[in-house]
Amino acid sequence: MSDEKKMIIYQVLPRLFGNNNNHCVYNGDITVNGCGKMADFTAKTLEEIKKLGTTHIWYTGIIEHATQTDYRRYNISPDHPAIVKGKAGSPYAIKDYYDVDPDLATDVPGRMKEFENLVSRTHRAGLKVIIDFVPNHVARQYHSDMQPDGTVELGANDDPNYAFSPYNNFYYIPQSELHGQFDMKGSAAEPYRESPAKATGNNRFDAYPNINDWYETIKLNYGVDYQNGGTCCFSPIPDTWMKMLDILLFWASKRIDGFRCDMAEMVPVEFWEWVIPQVKEKYPDLLFIAEVYNPAEYQNYLFRGKFDYLYDKVGLYDTLRNVACGYDSATAITRSWQRLGGIEKRMLNFLENHDEQRIASDFFASNPRKGIPALIVSACMNTNPMMIYFGQEFGELGMDTEGFSGRDGRTTIFDYWSVDTIRRWRNGGKFDGKMLTEEQKQLYAVYRKVLTLCNEEQAIAQGAFFDLMYANENGWRFNEHKQYTFLRKHEKELLFIIVNFDNQPVDIAINVPSHAFDFLQIPQMDVYEATDILTGKKENICLLPYKATEVSLSAHSGKILKITL
Repeated sequence: MSDEKKMIIYQVLPRLFGNNNNHCVYNGDITVNGCGKMADFTAKTLEEIKKLGTTHIWYTGIIEHATQTDYRRYNISPDHPAIVKGKAGSPYAIKDYYDVDPDLATDVPGRMKEFENLVSRTHRAGLKVIIDFVPNHVARQYHSDMQPDGTVELGANDDPNYAFSPYNNFYYIPQSELHGQFDMKGSAAEPYRESPAKATGNNRFDAYPNINDWYETIKLNYGVDYQNGGTCCFSPIPDTWMKMLDILLFWASKRIDGFRCDMAEMVPVEFWEWVIPQVKEKYPDLLFIAEVYNPAEYQNYLFRGKFDYLYDKVGLYDTLRNVACGYDSATAITRSWQRLGGIEKRMLNFLENHDEQRIASDFFASNPRKGIPALIVSACMNTNPMMIYFGQEFGELGMDTEGFSGRDGRTTIFDYWSVDTIRRWRNGGKFDGKMLTEEQKQLYAVYRKVLTLCNEEQAIAQGAFFDLMYANENGWRFNEHKQYTFLRKHEKELLFIIVNFDNQPVDIAINVPSHAFDFLQIPQMDVYEATDILTGKKENICLLPYKATEVSLSAHSGKILKITL
């Protein structure tokens, strides 16, 4: 992990990004709705993405997954429609760990070459590449057409007479056929058959998954006997471990820069402890980011499991969402980082991703500007990575009814669709801003400013952090429920950062305690010239332990006041 640069990750679904169709229909197939391609990430496109302050792109949905689109003419076996979510299918129902999703290729037989070219183009643009690794589950009809010589396909040597065996790759329900509590026929002539039934991806160890289960996936066996008290059989090394090591090394050899590991905590930490050092031995700079939701396991997956970064979902994301929506006090932000107990720099911050609702949606804040204070806090409070989701920077609504993904405030991962704000921004590859509204342009300008400052300002990229909230509880002219303030410092540069979650403009007075002056070694002065580096405007402020610092803020906004000491 380099401390030189702060990581700014741009998450994007290639399937949606380059799709120019502005008349997509509900549940439309690929011929009706169209599909974005890897080729849409041209040198110009990547340059534009980089301008946002981006350092890494997470291309979501690269590895081949189950789909209702028929690619039989390319020797890709079809999937039964009853066990595919949506016409396009979930990028997390992996069908072949050694192949690229054919939807994303301009020339399907050359899809792997197209991916390799995408990696090269991304690197030439000065950006790094992250892809998904989905270790916990695969598509129900997993079948690798591209299995390399000398490796064995998952499940090929399983003995389905055993519910659990450390030598099996899957878990079985012996002598049982799958009886899904959902439509097992779909648009097919015959219902889907699976005998014996395999356990479902979300740890469902019976033959009756329902519509709320991850019914389109099957659970992979890493040597944990879940039905007998979670007994672990890790010696000899389980067969699944060896196969997953091969898969990680295969993708690492494609010159990618990192893996975002899906539902990493559903896979035993012992596996990560074993596999990550082996991959890093050959590829020392490769990043491993874990999607984890259980704070009790954070230390375990970082220190034992050897992950570089973990999702900060149940901490900072949930907190900032509640504060932005007015359900919680801004004092909760302090509690959120304090609970991490020193691992803050190893957490990945975000306000949107493919699982979460869009800030601008009716289900979240219904106004993208309400997310600006949260953006400033999330991006600027530490040296750890920040991620944004494509379209977030324009206030994408996520309020379409696409197909399998209903009107839920999320951008679909299951359907062929087009993202309105991204289509306007791209404007056929011109990126000239002509299709964007004034509001979209203004919001983008804020995102670009905040995210580029993350690496332009050493105080954000690698400086010290000091939370001022404890000195401002029950403040005379400071509402600790609606405002949040902290300091960042590097060498002779001090950043005084204040945000306002309120829908009213405010004039506030902030106490800076003497401990802050000692800890950060700030000279006390009655008048400092400060520049708000978000706007370039200058103002005079005092920095004294016995006199409050006065600042004015507009609604849903923030200031980053830079002072040279």
